[in-house]
Amino acid sequence: MASSSIASIQKSFTYDVFLSFRGEDTRTNFIDHLYEALQQQGIYTYKDDEAIRKGKRISDELISSIKDSKFYIIVFSKNYASSAWCLDELVMIMGCHKTTEHTAYPIFYDVEPTEVRKQSGAVGKAFVKHENDEAAGKWKEALKETADLAGWELKNTANGHEAKLIQKVIEEISLQLRSIDFNADEKLIGMETRVKDAVSSLEIGTDDVRVIGIKGMGGVGKTTLARVVFDQISFQFEAKSFVENVRENSNTSLCGLKSLQNQVLKDVLFDQGNVNSVHDGKIMMKKMRNKKTLLVLDDVDHIDQLEALAGDLNWFKPGSRIIITTRDEQVLVAHRVKLILDVNLLSEEEAICLFSRYAFGGEIPIQGYEDLSEQVVRYAAGLPLTIKVLGSFLCGKNESEWIDALERLKTIPLKETLQKLELSYISLEEDYKEIFLNVACLLKRWSKPVVIEALESCGFHATNGLKVLEQKSLITITRKPFEFVHMHDHIEEMGRNIVRRLHPDKPQKHSRLYIQFQLMGGNFEMVMKGLRKMKELRFLHISRNTRYNFAEERKYANVSQYFPNALQYLCCKEYPFKSLPPTFQANNLVALKMAQSEIVQLWEGGERKVLNKLKSLDLGHSKLTTLDLELSPNLETLSLSGCRDLVQLHMLNGCRQLKSIDLSYSKLTTLDLGSSPNLEVLSLNGCYDLVQLHMLNGCRKLKAIDLSESKLKTIDLRPAVNLELLHLKGCNALVKLCLPNGCLKLISVNLSGSKLKTIDLHSCVNLKLLDLEDCNALVELHMPGRCLNLRSLTLTNSQLRNVDIGWTPNLEDLDLNNSYDLEDLHMADKCLKLTSLNISHSKLKTLDLGLTPNLKKLDLKECKNLVQLHVPIGCLENLVYLNLRGCLGFTSFMVDKRNVASSRRDESLEIGPSAESHLIAKSLERCPLHPDNTLRQFQFECFYIDDPSVTRNLEKLISEGLCACTNLETLSESIFGLRCLRMLKLEGYPEAPKDLDRVECLEELSFSRTNMKHLPDSICMLKHLEILQLKDCWSLEKLPEDLGRLEYLETLYLSNAKIEHLPDSICMLKHLRTLTLFRCCSLKTLPKDLGKLEHLAWLNLSSLIIKHLPDTICMLKYLECLRLDDCKLLEKLPEDLDQLERLEQLDLGECKILQDIPIGICKMKCLKWLNVAGTSISRLPHDICFLKGMRISGSRDLLQSCGFTSEIQTFEHTCFVDV
Repeated sequence: MASSSIASIQKSFTYDVFLSFRGEDTRTNFIDHLYEALQQQGIYTYKDDEAIRKGKRISDELISSIKDSKFYIIVFSKNYASSAWCLDELVMIMGCHKTTEHTAYPIFYDVEPTEVRKQSGAVGKAFVKHENDEAAGKWKEALKETADLAGWELKNTANGHEAKLIQKVIEEISLQLRSIDFNADEKLIGMETRVKDAVSSLEIGTDDVRVIGIKGMGGVGKTTLARVVFDQISFQFEAKSFVENVRENSNTSLCGLKSLQNQVLKDVLFDQGNVNSVHDGKIMMKKMRNKKTLLVLDDVDHIDQLEALAGDLNWFKPGSRIIITTRDEQVLVAHRVKLILDVNLLSEEEAICLFSRYAFGGEIPIQGYEDLSEQVVRYAAGLPLTIKVLGSFLCGKNESEWIDALERLKTIPLKETLQKLELSYISLEEDYKEIFLNVACLLKRWSKPVVIEALESCGFHATNGLKVLEQKSLITITRKPFEFVHMHDHIEEMGRNIVRRLHPDKPQKHSRLYIQFQLMGGNFEMVMKGLRKMKELRFLHISRNTRYNFAEERKYANVSQYFPNALQYLCCKEYPFKSLPPTFQANNLVALKMAQSEIVQLWEGGERKVLNKLKSLDLGHSKLTTLDLELSPNLETLSLSGCRDLVQLHMLNGCRQLKSIDLSYSKLTTLDLGSSPNLEVLSLNGCYDLVQLHMLNGCRKLKAIDLSESKLKTIDLRPAVNLELLHLKGCNALVKLCLPNGCLKLISVNLSGSKLKTIDLHSCVNLKLLDLEDCNALVELHMPGRCLNLRSLTLTNSQLRNVDIGWTPNLEDLDLNNSYDLEDLHMADKCLKLTSLNISHSKLKTLDLGLTPNLKKLDLKECKNLVQLHVPIGCLENLVYLNLRGCLGFTSFMVDKRNVASSRRDESLEIGPSAESHLIAKSLERCPLHPDNTLRQFQFECFYIDDPSVTRNLEKLISEGLCACTNLETLSESIFGLRCLRMLKLEGYPEAPKDLDRVECLEELSFSRTNMKHLPDSICMLKHLEILQLKDCWSLEKLPEDLGRLEYLETLYLSNAKIEHLPDSICMLKHLRTLTLFRCCSLKTLPKDLGKLEHLAWLNLSSLIIKHLPDTICMLKYLECLRLDDCKLLEKLPEDLDQLERLEQLDLGECKILQDIPIGICKMKCLKWLNVAGTSISRLPHDICFLKGMRISGSRDLLQSCGFTSEIQTFEHTCFVDV
């Protein structure tokens, strides 16, 4: 693959955004706010200064700024087109916009797109003075082109809110800046052409299975290229898998290839099973032939790896694509890969750009460093990794430091990449150097927490050190799904080379050693004897990568005597000896990890040694029988999990620093924690012989305790006031449990299988999970009155007669199965999140589900005493399963979920997914939801898609969507329990509903032809309500005084009501856009602060008996329509009516006594229709004839008096003229 040219480098701009605007219109308001918002978001924006606008044509400075801006925001205002400067600016902008590098966005501030496009209206008036200008043609074309672009119109965006419009602009520009191809990412310099070539080679549209290889030297960008291609095209495939570091992971152990096969199967097939062998893995890989798959195998170095992961093209569905990266071309040839792409080094131009990004933060060297930069780039020879490291190292250095670094390169030639990378190491402080070398030699690919533990055991400040190394580009830390420390191969080699050079002839001086049995050729004795001379060794990690046979090595009885006494960190998994040798003093040991070892006792002959510095001890799954911790006073973590021979542990008062103890599956019979004031975690899970546990009052920090499957009869946890997790599952002998007086932090309790008769959890108010399964001796349970966080409660197979779970609003799962003695269950009135309820085989007689709209499963089988079930309709909203089998007083039927949506067009009741009911046993003679139909009936609209015939004998309930048996009392209990209801229309409803606030998600509410005298105050709690309609409510006399609390109300419609006044709070409805008070004939006055309805666009006051309007009405700057027709007592209009500059319609028809119209109406340039028919107005202002595009309706005499004669038209007895 040829190296991409410099043209592939993403152009950078001086400015992100250039603002074009007319200063006198918008500079001090909208533009200032927009500019400030852009700057705050880090979007570098050009806004010109008034001082530079001199002359008739734009300056060179502005031309340069336009060319150096990525995005243009053109703010069209009324006077924009009056400025030749602005128009020239626009021509230049549109010229740049036509290239692929620039994008323009128009904002129509106080003009419409059509006005800009056609130079009409305000824009036309502003442009008229340029009609004879020689540049008028290109200006018009630029205006037309810009008006056709996607942008924003203030009045139609965010309800005219300037702040919201600015936010939308910010979001769009920010999104575009992030999505620019290869958005100045230093890793992607020179990648554009390579990516295009790779994607082109894949020919994704064809149906064959295609394999391409990507080869090149280490650090050249093979993985980066594969990752970019993968991210760019993966959405076109049914499955995808990116397998990183194949060479490294497959060579780690014989299980390496199996683990990689598992990864591919999991990614592609979501298969969680384990591959038993590579051969079995190959067979399982054939399952992928049913999915069009994108597979990337990164850093392959052996044909076996390809045969295991992509051995046969028949494994893959046609259309699949496989990408293989490798340093060895022969691997691809042997696998018969036909298309191989070379990833070459960067060109000089690309290398300069990449280097400059790291060294200077730009794309070219700063002045004075051009020659030095070229020398560095020549030395790096186009290797991206080397360029990146050198750029980071030299960033911020002065010229003399650059020269010195380059001179050093000349005097100490570095022939290999690893040597070139050492400059970054040189800049580190001494302790960071040591951390780096430890990572390079030992800790690469370890999880970050383990790396930190290992480094801290050697006295390093690990967290800060790793951060420094990451910033220096010496390591990377993956963060998903877990944090692991990684290092590039060449950097790792460089680090190890440094260690080798430190003491080339004196290996005994080395402080760290990593031994891999696989590399030792079985000569364990020789290697271990070699440790004798390494007096300064501090870090020793012995790893077994094969099933190495230690049986032969055990004959060397003294082989382990060679552990150096300076060791601080010792890890030797599967250590083959029964104890540590007496010659190993271990005075400096901080961490000892010998899991799965043969150790029976820590020290040979039962010797007791002081280990003052030991903090972490892991002998898990060893053959340890006894352990004395009295002489390890600073131990913090103890893991003896799986030590099945452990029968005795001495700790008493010597372990005051212990934070975590894991003794799971040991043979301990007693445990005395002594004084352990810092203990936080105690795990004794599976200690089947444990019969005694002693805790002193010092264990106050204990957070988690697991004593599952133990034989403890009594447990006293009163000192553990900070307990969060308590797991005592399977403690079949447990008869007494003492908890702290206040368990405010306890969130998870599992006491399943215990023999407790009484459980008192009244103070556990923060419980999330409570499992009391199979507590068959339980007769008394005390729950908190309020348990707001409880999610799951299991109480199966108990002897409880009464259960009161208190106030549990977040409960999701309640299981009382096989509670044969249960007679009484008290649940909260509202369990809005409850999805599953099982009370089968109980003695309940009645059950009231309360408000449970998300209930999916209800199991009441074999509740033979159950005679009454209260099920609000809201419960059926999401119901999937209902079992009443064996409930002799009930009809048993199953409920299967159906997707049913109501029609907003029909203004129907929207209840979401419904239920299709199938009758199984005897037929129903009455509606099960409304058995007592005694009150006055009414009907509500409720449309379903279901065929009514499928409901058989339940047709009374939902036949054709009409529940004819619903009465007023049950309405509040059922329909108003539908929490997710969005729309409700009630017609002929006789009186006010009581519980409207329960329908908390309601967005539209409509009453028509009702006899209500007032709306209930509860309506003001509907915080999501957007539309409120009260049509023909003849008896309605009053609206709630707190109506203004409906902060999102957009439409308020009242007609034919007896309301005499509106509540003052109505003026607080800042989102109200439409207000209709049609034929409210008792309404004499309007609120004086009506002008505070700042977003009101439509005001209908037809047929009112008002005499005048409040003066504040002139403050409604967004009002487009004002209807005052048939206001027969209206005497005058406000003098400042012309302030309604956006008013398009003014209807004064049949205002019989209205005689005058304000002269300022001639200034209302947006006015499109004026109706004065049927008024006493005798003349109109003379200048009204200049309001072009307006229609005036009125008497013929009136129109003629204004000079309109031939223009008068007639339609249905109404005269009008189009101005």
